[in-house]
Formats: sequence, C-alpha cells, structure tokens
Amino acid sequence: MRVAIMQPYLFPYVGYFQLIHAVDLFVLHDDVQWIKGGWINRNQILLDCRPLRWTLPIAKKGSRDLINQCEMAELSDGRDRILRQIRNAYRPAPFFPEVISLVTDVINQQERNVAMYILNSLERLGEYLGFTTELVMSSTVEKDDSLKGQERVIAICSALGATEYINPPGGVALYDKNDFRKAGIRLAFLQPGRVEYPQFGKAFVPNLSIIDALMFNSVEAVRQMLNLYTLN
Repeated sequence: MRVAIMQPYLFPYVGYFQLIHAVDLFVLHDDVQWIKGGWINRNQILLDCRPLRWTLPIAKKGSRDLINQCEMAELSDGRDRILRQIRNAYRPAPFFPEVISLVTDVINQQERNVAMYILNSLERLGEYLGFTTELVMSSTVEKDDSLKGQERVIAICSALGATEYINPPGGVALYDKNDFRKAGIRLAFLQPGRVEYPQFGKAFVPNLSIIDALMFNSVEAVRQMLNLYTLN
C-alpha cells in the first residue's frame, strides 16, 4: 500500500494533488506544531497576470499550538473578501460558474477546526476530481508522539501497514532509503512534471492554487495533469 504524509493545506497547488493521486492512503499531518507564515490557511490566485496571496483568518492561537488545536476565525469578513477576490480574478475564465460554486461552498463551510476544515475541503475537491484515495488524520494513527522527523514518518507508515512511502522531492535530503527499507517500506520521491495551460492568453504563472487550474481547465484536463509526474 502506498502512503504519503503532508501537512494540511487549503486549496494547494497541482503538485499536492498529484501526490494524493499517486497513493492509496494520504495522511494529513495534523498533530504537529503550526508553522507561522506557512501555507496551511493561505494560497495564491492569478490577478492581473500576477500571483495574489490570500489568507483565511485564524482565531487567536498559542505559539506552540498543534494544527488540530487551531480554529478558523468566527467573522465572515475575511472569507467574503477572499471570495470577492476570486470572483473578480476569474469571472472571465471558461469554467468559472461551476468552480466558483464549489469554492464558495468549501470556503463557507461551518467547520471551525482548521484541520477538519481542510480535510473537508480536500474531500470535496476529491469528489469533484473523482479521487479514490482515502484521507486520514495523523492524530488518529496510534504511534509514539515523541518521535520526530523520519522516525515519526516511519512509525506512521508502519502503523498503517504501508509498503511504500511517497514524498515530494524536497524530502531527498531528509529521508534515507536504507532506513525505510529496514522497516520494510520502499521510499520513493515524486517529481512533478511540467504543467502549463492558457491563462487569459498571457505568459503562464506557475505554482498557483488548484483553483487556478480548475478555472481554466475541464475536470478531465485537470485529471490528466495529476498524472504528470515520475517516481524515483
């Protein structure tokens, strides 16, 4: 069984969904410390041919809170502003009507817990794209929570019965294939392929939220993008 583990990100870029698509079980690493300035509750869209970063507001949290201990802010102002930005940015896009309906439903969900909020969003996007990958929270996996780094990843994989662990290429310097092999797990790295598509007839801007890919492409075309990777 192939497993991947990543922190929960809101509307992540295509490469994140390639990783989900490549595995049988995708683990959202929700019981680790919140990273200030990370991508958990923020992403980028295309506005006036340039990346625009937006952030969903989070309620006040402690500096050492885990991701699954954080909550979305109660006020809707931040969500309304983001939806206005998305509508203004993509209204002329070919798949705007169906995608803005999906995005609006996801952003306006009532769930307050950040980890569950993102899990729900990924499940909704998975339904839209026809995923079969199961999504689980790392907090539900029985393990030694004092473990860190590679040892923690191996423990999660072993608890889930993984035979193969897939990681983005940034993990090459962090993980040792021999250590995984000793645990009976094959370690492989996913290298995203080149993904480009027309964006209002201008030069392509990469690494934007999946929202961008969905606005400009059919579901079938985005599904094809999710296969544009290699494992090594």
